[in-house]
Amino acid sequence: MTRFRPCIDLHAGQVKQIVGGTLDNTSEALQTNYVSQHPAAYYAQLYKENALEGCHVIMLGPGNEKSARQALQAWPGHLQVGGGINDKNATEWIEAGASKVIITSYLFPEGHFSQARLDAVLEQLGGDKDKLVIDLSCRRRGEDSWFVAMNKWQTITDMEVNQASIKALEPYCSEFLIHAADNEGLQRGVDEKLVERLAGWCTIPVTYAGGGRNLQDLELVKKLSGGKVDLTIGSALDCFGGSGVKFDDCVDWNRQQI
Repeated sequence: MTRFRPCIDLHAGQVKQIVGGTLDNTSEALQTNYVSQHPAAYYAQLYKENALEGCHVIMLGPGNEKSARQALQAWPGHLQVGGGINDKNATEWIEAGASKVIITSYLFPEGHFSQARLDAVLEQLGGDKDKLVIDLSCRRRGEDSWFVAMNKWQTITDMEVNQASIKALEPYCSEFLIHAADNEGLQRGVDEKLVERLAGWCTIPVTYAGGGRNLQDLELVKKLSGGKVDLTIGSALDCFGGSGVKFDDCVDWNRQQI
């Protein structure tokens, strides 16, 4: 059944909500919706108190490791962590308290998918795919196609997100995380077509993020996906400075789902 999934987005060591499509290497281009006065551990504790499982902690660039570790220590074994994960540090993050690690960019050297790199990450995790989430965050190309975007969503890879790629990757992970980067942080609504496609393609849990703006979007994703796709709402939440939806209402919504 569709659930609200929380997030902790880290940039330069702070919890932020950012317009995803502006994440590049120049601070001038970055559009930030919100910078929290609270540390990452505050949000981890908040999610713990409200039993919100499946949160993804995303490190957007360098300088976020300390904040991520503090979040994991606040609720060990319940938060997923991503951003810079590879075959050398995946186990390290599990040992630091992550329930699962999330990988994207490492799987696409120079924009090309590498099965060898995926195998290497999984091998370091002892072959336990339950500890691995594959992030297929993507950008739309044309009316009905999406391609995986890496390096803070600035580089388009050669992998199209479709039934074939989903089927090929499912044996190696326990779930997918998919940001619609063109919608991320804009609060203009979800990519309805993508949500529908994900529901049809995926046979394992999948979380969609990007454009969620109110409680009605949770109902919409539930309807579009037949309850198969979870939704992350970020910038619209009052706990992230938004006015579209109250965090407490999302918690209540989850409790009402059967």
